[in-house]
Amino acid sequence: TGAEVSTRKKTFAEVQTERLDQAERTVLIKCPSKLNEKKLLQYLSSHGNVKSHFFFENRGISALIEFSEKSSIASLQDAVGIPGASEHHVVPFKSRLFTFTLKNPVSQHVEETPLHLSPQCHIPVKDLIQKLCLADSISSQMYILLNEYQLTEENIKLRFLACSLVRDFTRAYFPDSTVKPFGSSVNTFGKLGSDVDMFLDFRDTGKHTTKMKKGPFEMEYQMKRLPSERLATQRILSVIGDCLDNFGPGCANVQKILNARCPLVKFSHQPTGFQCDLSVSNSIAIRSSELLYIYGCLDSRVRALVFTIRCWARVHGLTNSAPGTWITNFSLTMMVMFFLQKRSPPIIPTLDQLKELADEKDKHIIGGYDCSFVSDLRKIKPTKNTETLDVLLGEFFEYFGNFDFRKNSLNLRKGKEVNKPESSPLYIWNPFEQDLNISKNVNQPQLEKFIAMARESAWILQKEDKTQQMINKEPWGLAALLIPFGKSNSSRMKNRMKGIGSETIRSLLDSLKLNNANSQQKAVGK
Repeated sequence: TGAEVSTRKKTFAEVQTERLDQAERTVLIKCPSKLNEKKLLQYLSSHGNVKSHFFFENRGISALIEFSEKSSIASLQDAVGIPGASEHHVVPFKSRLFTFTLKNPVSQHVEETPLHLSPQCHIPVKDLIQKLCLADSISSQMYILLNEYQLTEENIKLRFLACSLVRDFTRAYFPDSTVKPFGSSVNTFGKLGSDVDMFLDFRDTGKHTTKMKKGPFEMEYQMKRLPSERLATQRILSVIGDCLDNFGPGCANVQKILNARCPLVKFSHQPTGFQCDLSVSNSIAIRSSELLYIYGCLDSRVRALVFTIRCWARVHGLTNSAPGTWITNFSLTMMVMFFLQKRSPPIIPTLDQLKELADEKDKHIIGGYDCSFVSDLRKIKPTKNTETLDVLLGEFFEYFGNFDFRKNSLNLRKGKEVNKPESSPLYIWNPFEQDLNISKNVNQPQLEKFIAMARESAWILQKEDKTQQMINKEPWGLAALLIPFGKSNSSRMKNRMKGIGSETIRSLLDSLKLNNANSQQKAVGK
């Protein structure tokens, strides 16, 4: 896809910088319903060269316009008026969000060339299943799923623009601040329709360190001091939350969640259509985003397998968009990474191996944790492993269907199963904060449901007669795994549950009921 070709092999930091710069030269326009694309672009060009643009559907038609020069935006803003205050009074904040209407609406007869609209959400699972049945191998099925679900170039631009528009606000208080996306928007594992996680950063990238050495004085700003960093974070987010709520064009349902482990402001950004979560810079979360970015860039099988497993888990109610005792998408992604480290030969390197390759500029010590790893993808040797995705998918279910969760934990630094340091049902070491378990929330019934589903899936893939199913027009391969189990084969499911305690069966059935209601709705994930 376009998004892949243009960004592969650049370092994570290069991609981020490029996209943030692009977003600063971008505006968003709500268009009139009868729109002539040529006329619009012709008019916009009078303010400067339009480098790229696309249209999308969002309560009417919107256009994202990227200019070549930042100055074009100021030129356009000079020409834009403030809405007439007839029934509403307006907050006079001038942003990069505009509404265009036609002065002389054209009569019906004008020939309209239909606009090409970029989709901003993925197709429903039932439509996906139909597409999958037409493929010729499980491997191609997995790539079809990846192509349907992954972020498009246009969607990524929209995500960075949402951050850039929030940054225009934070700069009113903190002129040096930046707002950057992290997590699924940037780690190559984002799915169309997922939230935008953004963080506010005040560190002006090492601009002052050299200047400070000159001259006879130690100099520093007088700043308000607070007893803890947490309190400062809460106050800053509280004020910015109020600001977005009161003055932010298109910012709705602003919720301040300041007492969470990581304080944040949730809001829905209507002009771009995203649900956003804004927090204050969390260096470790950024390192995790970059680590996954590297793994996602190293081998195309990595992303195909992750997207497949996450979609599979969502269909069977193993994951859920609501927080709870379900396995999270992040934990699932890490389970896939661990599995790929364990292949022979390994498909991706361990974190310790990536750390070995790190040079001076890759050194990151955060809060006493060593978060260093190589950033230049060219230094990492490509894998010698040639296993197909058909094989890997079956082996993944086989591996975790028979994993000794009682005794072992998953350690991605070493790429080894190690004894569990404590008794959580599922223990996956946080790659950076070595004393944390990223799957601490998962309870025994949920883990056992995961194991049962993995066994069932491995069994379906093994016994399958593909040719027969294709002749009979039955779903086969991956398609067969994306249809909720237990309708036709409940007796077999009972066998998969052998050796699983009866007290967990009851809570398992409850969670199945609950999930069936939810799993039809939407597949949300980070």
